[in-house]
Amino acid sequence: MPKPKGKYAWTVTVGEKGQIVIPKQARELFDIRPGDSLIVLGDVRRGLAIPPKSMFTEFAHAVFETAEETGEE
Repeated sequence: MPKPKGKYAWTVTVGEKGQIVIPKQARELFDIRPGDSLIVLGDVRRGLAIPPKSMFTEFAHAVFETAEETGEE
């Protein structure tokens, strides 16, 4: 079965302190550099996701926009 274009999968090992190493190919593909902050999203049924760092701005904007609409601070 051919791999879908633009789709990737890697395996990582969780260390004793809960740390993982992001594979070099993934770091290069998504321009992840030392010191970058990443978002780790979790869903009990669907698992964990680490979206590209460019999603951080969109995520933060959506959170604050929702808070403004509901009057929350």
